[in-house]
Amino acid sequence: MSITSTLIIQMIVFLILIWFTMKFVWPPITAALDERARKIADGLSAADKAKAELANANKRVEEQLTAARDDAAKRLADAERLAQQMIEEAKAKASEEGAKIIAQARAEAEQEAVKVREALRNQVAALAVKGAEQILRREVNAGVHADLLGRLKTEL
Repeated sequence: MSITSTLIIQMIVFLILIWFTMKFVWPPITAALDERARKIADGLSAADKAKAELANANKRVEEQLTAARDDAAKRLADAERLAQQMIEEAKAKASEEGAKIIAQARAEAEQEAVKVREALRNQVAALAVKGAEQILRREVNAGVHADLLGRLKTEL
């Protein structure tokens, strides 16, 4: 065989190999590469979409946190205001109660003072009568001299 014929046969085998590769090997490789490229593109698209959703979720979380902080601050201010109001009411009630207790104590003290004065008047009148008895050395009738004793009590 000559070099020319070998070269021609090798060319024919090479062409058959190219045809076989193009017909049976190349399409599955191309399809696999295309599928892989599509999956990568879908993955990148999903990653971008997830990134956008994450940004939106972070934004919503920040808004909710801000709203929660504002609500907590408002509730705290309301609680402080309510506590201050309750303290003021308690102070007012305590002042009223204190005034009532003081007024009641004064009234009781005044009544006690009146009772003590009356008891003192009675004792002084009794002493005066006893003294007058001893001076006169005779008994003075309290029923007979009631008018005189009443004037004496009022003068004391």
